[in-house]
Amino acid sequence: MKHNVISMRPFIGARDYDLSRAFYRDLGFEETVLDNQMSVFKTGSVAFYLQRAYVKDWIDNTMIFIEVDDVDRYWKELTELNFTTKYPTTKLSPIRDDSWGRECFVHDPSGVLWHFGQFHK
Repeated sequence: MKHNVISMRPFIGARDYDLSRAFYRDLGFEETVLDNQMSVFKTGSVAFYLQRAYVKDWIDNTMIFIEVDDVDRYWKELTELNFTTKYPTTKLSPIRDDSWGRECFVHDPSGVLWHFGQFHK
């Protein structure tokens, strides 16, 4: 099977939709409101849909990996955003080294786990 994929956009939910929208805008994504139930958030060629929907088991098991060019710079910028003060339910976990590369982690206000990683060259 040959794939001519143009993009891939996961759908994620939000416990507090408006709070999550603000979080992702602060994280540097550009929001396009599609209707009062869903927005698409983009940065470069990467995008995802945020829904006004919350299913705890779904959210608690959602993980998204984004490859970044410099995980050290990304971690520094993440910590400077003071997310844990502005969004008390968020969690940041520092850079971890692994056999494949390095990554840091952010739990969004709903609990979605984002991996920001850099592969070894």
